[in-house]
Amino acid sequence: MKITKYQEQEVKDTPHKIDVREMYNKATAQAMLMALKPGESLKPHKTPVDVFFFVVEGTPTIHIGDESEVCQADTLVESPAEIVHYISNDTSSLTRILVVKAPRPVSLTKVL
Repeated sequence: MKITKYQEQEVKDTPHKIDVREMYNKATAQAMLMALKPGESLKPHKTPVDVFFFVVEGTPTIHIGDESEVCQADTLVESPAEIVHYISNDTSSLTRILVVKAPRPVSLTKVL
């Protein structure tokens, strides 16, 4: 059994400049756990593969295409490949989201 602890993972250097930590990375899927402080957000971007977001903590706003929704903890949101999406934290509390890309992308995400 392999156990990966969030607190023991290094913060990844990403264009979004937020706390993102790799939890799983295989050819079949990639999972990152990100924390958004109050007022932080991802930059709008497109991924070359399908993505889903699982809200672990807080109430982030998830933006996919022309839709935006404030999501509660324990909610899963799907985003198809090549659709502009981003997540923002417009609250006064920390929010954490598990981001899963399947399969793991072999080309780069396009930050807009």
